Amino acid sequence: MASHDTIGDYLTIIRNGYSADLSTVTAQWSKVREGIARILKDNGYVSDYAKGEREGLPVLVITLKYVNRAPALTGIKRVSSPGRRVYAGYSEIPKVIGGMGISILTTSHGLLSDREARLQKTGGELLAQVW
Repeated sequence: MASHDTIGDYLTIIRNGYSADLSTVTAQWSKVREGIARILKDNGYVSDYAKGEREGLPVLVITLKYVNRAPALTGIKRVSSPGRRVYAGYSEIPKVIGGMGISILTTSHGLLSDREARLQKTGGELLAQVW
């Protein structure tokens, strides 16, 4: 049976957009993808995101951010996958590059960055790490 990792595909779209020096990338819209884009924008990894429509289907348009022609996001990695879920309590959330990057978690309070999850004292599934 085939299994598709839509979040992993979404992270790859963003990673490839930065590798190709694109100004914007487009992906199918979903609540989770929009939540990830919100966290990336709040932490300064992308300039902006907007929900749009293409051929009658909802899409998410992400404006990539560059600082002195260098990508603001240097790495993005999927932690939990459909075949191997990774969960962490709020005190066990790993720091990315000594606190220089962020982890994105899905919790009972919605999608949160590692800092927000620690402040709210809630754990959850580790979706991705960004630096």
